[in-house]
Amino acid sequence: MKRLSAAVAALILLLVSAPSGLAMGTPAGTDITSQATVVYTFGGNVYTLHSNVVTTTVIELLDVDVVWQDAAPVPVYPGAVAEILTFRLTNTGNGTDSYALDGLSALAGDDFDPLVTDIYLDSDGDGVLIPATDALYLPGTNDPQLPADGWVNIFVLNDIPGSVTEGQRGDCQFTASSTTGTGVPGTVIPGGGEAGLDAIIGTSGGSADQIGSYRVSALPVELIILKSAVVNDGSGGNEPVTGAIITYTLTVATTGVATALAVVITDAIPVHTTYNPNTLTLNGGALTDTVDADGGDVAGTTPDTVTVDLGDLVVGAPVQVIAFTVTID
Repeated sequence: MKRLSAAVAALILLLVSAPSGLAMGTPAGTDITSQATVVYTFGGNVYTLHSNVVTTTVIELLDVDVVWQDAAPVPVYPGAVAEILTFRLTNTGNGTDSYALDGLSALAGDDFDPLVTDIYLDSDGDGVLIPATDALYLPGTNDPQLPADGWVNIFVLNDIPGSVTEGQRGDCQFTASSTTGTGVPGTVIPGGGEAGLDAIIGTSGGSADQIGSYRVSALPVELIILKSAVVNDGSGGNEPVTGAIITYTLTVATTGVATALAVVITDAIPVHTTYNPNTLTLNGGALTDTVDADGGDVAGTTPDTVTVDLGDLVVGAPVQVIAFTVTID
């Protein structure tokens, strides 16, 4: 560990002893300057002298916080796949840092072990996982980089064993670790901070984790619906300009051990777009825009709403694919 001046050591002590849940207000790399003044009288004259200027550069504090966002254990069913736990990762240090992410579900103290399958970054910050737009986390490739006080929602996906029973709890631990360094609080990492400055590990040890939980529900069937969008701007590109066509695709699947009855899908046509007549399809087959026996229609209300009656969906039924297009006004 480097030898530090008394002033820098005092500053480090202040940084490390601060609460880890709050990011420091002074950014890493900030110069703190100080100069003293002395005034005295001699021979009837007043003299003013200034000391030398002392400059202390704030080094980077490595601290991180993780908070589980779900209000209660997430209800799941036997055999469910890609069940989501949501966590918020916050950089509580004073400089930009990136984080390695990990999920662990083989924990003691719960009733069953979920199986971690994927971790997603909430790319658009809306708190809702949309695999088509949110980034799949790839360790070492897209480790989230956050400025001081910056945060990002993290989705940890687990599969649920088919052998679980009602009321059982399964836990999953999410961990975020600074890629700059982790370890004993107060440890200095020479040159590890911003602009080549030193970094110091804060009270979190540069790593934080929290446990989220699932609770097996009595409901034996669940529907999963995902929506994606593809843009065609008419010139071979995919820019969302006026006149471009958006193809929306909805995929509906069942999971669990029973049948979902009277499944009806509704999807309002977005503002600033116009539905393209006769583009509604189900599993590749055309549906009419009027209310009739085919189960699909686009109501002439404001806004227009796509409705598709899928009827009863048994477990293991083929994935239902609904598609339609709109034009950007």
